[in-house]
Amino acid sequence: MDNYIAVPVAPPAKDARRTESIKLYGPDAFEGMRRAGRLTATCLDGVAELIRADMPLSEINAHVLDFAAAHDAKPATLGYKGYSYACCTSVNHVVCHGFPNEKKLREGDILNVDVTLIVDGWYGDSSRMYTVGKPKRAAERLVQVAHEAMMRGIRAVRPGARLGDIGHAIQSYAQSHRCSVVRDFCGHGIGQVFHDSPNILNFGRNGTGPELREGMIFTVEPMINLGRADVKMLADGWTAVTRDRSLSAQFEHSIGVTGDGFEIFTLSPGGLHSPGIELAA
Repeated sequence: MDNYIAVPVAPPAKDARRTESIKLYGPDAFEGMRRAGRLTATCLDGVAELIRADMPLSEINAHVLDFAAAHDAKPATLGYKGYSYACCTSVNHVVCHGFPNEKKLREGDILNVDVTLIVDGWYGDSSRMYTVGKPKRAAERLVQVAHEAMMRGIRAVRPGARLGDIGHAIQSYAQSHRCSVVRDFCGHGIGQVFHDSPNILNFGRNGTGPELREGMIFTVEPMINLGRADVKMLADGWTAVTRDRSLSAQFEHSIGVTGDGFEIFTLSPGGLHSPGIELAA
């Protein structure tokens, strides 16, 4: 039987910890996640103004650091398990956790930027895709598929549904467009802990897995490949890439389960989250 624990009043941040139980949060937690999520989304909106050919990825890292400092927030990845950057930047065939170093963007690149800002103890976790100039049509299509796959997973969220419904919605949509779903990484519970229970798989069967209940808070973050789903880790111990060097794309939102559906905490204030590329059904 799945384990749930009610957290109607959030504990002080210093007392927050990961548990194997699924936390069911109260209204104050949702308000905390709204603040953190909106700030993270605003930070990512600012990244859109930076993206250009020949720009070093380190400029994005500097932007996140400066933005966090100006808003009394802290980048969650900075120092996390030895990671030394304020965000992750994953270009082209990099699936996730790429370093925002001195590598320069090139015309036609696609890029995922993953930012988590801690605001008053709450973690706002989100990522989105950016394009450098005009990418090839296959790359544009992959970006759109990844965004729609995430949204279909989110739209499966409601009390009484199952976690497998989220994974099934993501997987079936991506595969219908002849793309593959990475299975090595997944979404996760979040709140006053960066990574918490439960794991949110991006594949699965309808009607399986733990029941979704009002008050749950977690991320939905599918990684979709243009080629095969297989990934490998580079020697740095962080960067994951596609084994066949095919392009990869990812979007991520932090959401909460409400009484009749879901609330997205990390929507772009500037309306910039959607890639704005339409595919035929």
